[in-house]
Amino acid sequence: IVRATLHRVFGIDVTEMDSALSATEELKGAIELHVEEGQMEKEARDLIRGALELDDITEEEIMLHRKSIEMLDIGMAPLEIVEAVLERKHTRIPLFDDDPDNVIGVLHAKDMLRALWREGNDATKVDFKAIAMQPYFIPDTTTLQEQLDAFKASQMQFALVIDEYGSLRGLVTLEDILEEIVGEIEDEHDAPVQGVEKHADGSVVVQGDVTIRDLNRIMDWRLPDEEAVTIAGLVIHEGRCIPDVRQMFSFHGFRFEILSKRRNQVTELRIVPLPDAA
Repeated sequence: IVRATLHRVFGIDVTEMDSALSATEELKGAIELHVEEGQMEKEARDLIRGALELDDITEEEIMLHRKSIEMLDIGMAPLEIVEAVLERKHTRIPLFDDDPDNVIGVLHAKDMLRALWREGNDATKVDFKAIAMQPYFIPDTTTLQEQLDAFKASQMQFALVIDEYGSLRGLVTLEDILEEIVGEIEDEHDAPVQGVEKHADGSVVVQGDVTIRDLNRIMDWRLPDEEAVTIAGLVIHEGRCIPDVRQMFSFHGFRFEILSKRRNQVTELRIVPLPDAA
């Protein structure tokens, strides 16, 4: 419905379109033209493109990676669990039993506080496993449109992403999907995207695990994200190697310099737009 409406707004006749170019790609081109001609603001462009791309983006591309998920072992002492939940900036904390891949529930801070109140603030009397919500697992191949529909149907807002072997890959929230459409939704506990530092000479120092989508949105760039999720992954894909520190590459209108790495992981890069870079 959204796409059909936008087609009419921009005067695109999809019935006479060349088969090699989809209606969506034609619409994206029309939007870019309106921006270049000053007939549309960048914010409106990003909003429309975000809505159009929900069917093309998988959870893997926007999820919070497992290494960054704040999780708790159900085997911890009760008081340690309470203190850890209160220290976290998120209200929903996955609980695992011995192995982080063995997620047994999602503990909501509000449910924990209610249970504590009932038990006279005695953490040893709280059954954390019993008050935790059932974990909601989704495959990493799910598109954002599919997951948005699933969140609406299930009234859930939090999902754990797993691969084909059942291993935990990351997590995604309803807010993450909405931010792909409307941009960052910040509250008092949110921090801006970490790992992107602009310099006066026009260069940008970027942590290797910053996603290409986040970098494109922050810098208004158009680096491709079809073959890699992170900026380090893009350099490895294009360079066809694990680069060394100080090694440089030029592609897609930018120069990439490797600043640091940890074992085979690129941890920091300097990116410099080349003349006439898009």
